[in-house]
Amino acid sequence: MPSKNMLPKGKRRKSVKAEYRKVRTQVEDEKVRRAEENPFADMVAEDDAGAGEDYYDVDEMMEAAKAPVDPSNPYLIITNPIGTRNEIQSEDGRRYEGLKLLESDREAIPVLDELEAEDGVRSLKAPAVAEGMRLDAYLAKALPDVSRGRVQLLIENGQVQMDGVIAKAKTKLKGGEQIEIEGEPQLEPLRAEPENIPLRVVFEDDDLAVIDKPAAMTVHAGSGSVEHNRGTLVNALLYHFGEQALANSGDPVRPGIVHRLDKETSGLIVVAKNDSTHRKLSEMFATRDLRKVYLALAHGHLREDAGTVDLPISRDLHRRIRMTTKRPGGRTARTNYRVLKRFESEYGKFTFVELHIETGRTHQIRVHLQALGHPVVGDPTYGAPHALKPANPSLPVIEPERHFLHAAELDFVHPQTGEEMELRAELPVELTALLEELQG
Repeated sequence: MPSKNMLPKGKRRKSVKAEYRKVRTQVEDEKVRRAEENPFADMVAEDDAGAGEDYYDVDEMMEAAKAPVDPSNPYLIITNPIGTRNEIQSEDGRRYEGLKLLESDREAIPVLDELEAEDGVRSLKAPAVAEGMRLDAYLAKALPDVSRGRVQLLIENGQVQMDGVIAKAKTKLKGGEQIEIEGEPQLEPLRAEPENIPLRVVFEDDDLAVIDKPAAMTVHAGSGSVEHNRGTLVNALLYHFGEQALANSGDPVRPGIVHRLDKETSGLIVVAKNDSTHRKLSEMFATRDLRKVYLALAHGHLREDAGTVDLPISRDLHRRIRMTTKRPGGRTARTNYRVLKRFESEYGKFTFVELHIETGRTHQIRVHLQALGHPVVGDPTYGAPHALKPANPSLPVIEPERHFLHAAELDFVHPQTGEEMELRAELPVELTALLEELQG
């Protein structure tokens, strides 16, 4: 006989499942938030650029958007013909200009270029303009040759004192504090070994190098044992440049690395050779003070010739290797696109598209193209078929060996010389061959 406390038949399972899902979602959201926190704030990677930004509400963001909106997709904001919110440039100028920072009332932090150590101790006084700043953030700006990662190591090891007391990284300055830094940071030994892997170096000088990374190469390994850290870009860099010729901000698995590319994404990636360059490049990625352009082949025909996808990105709670645009409260992400060519073939409709990202979230381009209903060719993780089957049965089935995404252009001002760098990487052979095969 059923208990008087039981719910009516047919509603029992539904009620329990709803409550369970609600609690589980809250717990998993909290886990994701903690996992995304990066202890090395100066390591601005493709998925970490802009760490520490506020989370945005999708509805509020869409209401605030002033650009016309495509009614069939409220997240696709159609802007000017070149696909950026900035003023349209002449044909001779760049198609995209990076986001411009808002003017700040704060004075610039004085850079201590000539701070000498006496008996192994460097002494400095916090200026009034540093009021309200965290100690680690101030030191990273004031000391040009010390990255924020190294500053944090110094503080964690008790090598930084403020007014005679061992300091903490998060301590807020008031201005006027006497700061003493003893010795150099004790870096962990690298957990990567040199490997003789061929590299295509697009540019190199004493401060940085730009590499045309092939597909199927991971930028750096995880924090596991050395035996599993094989075949990475870091291993190749250690062989070609040597450990002493790469910046080491304190992370034992990614010396010199400023940003990342997905394993199957080919193209340009910049590497720092010293801490000063690493810090300045990291700031450039954080402030979007550079230009990155990608080439991709997408399924179907994008309707607009140019536009901007402005849609926050979060970790997918059910498939941890994926990102998603369907969860609320994600990190802001903006991708500009411009159609280069649309074509039809025996294998379906395709769009060859150029993309410029204003933010650097994990899998950003792949997620945004999927959100438009046009996944990247060869990317089954985000909805593309594993194989391309022709309408004509006499033609072969094509199985792409990688996703069709390539970092083709990288423009920035050299952080040390001030020279304007405009670097290019041609489409790799396998993508060119696939494009030709699809076009017949």
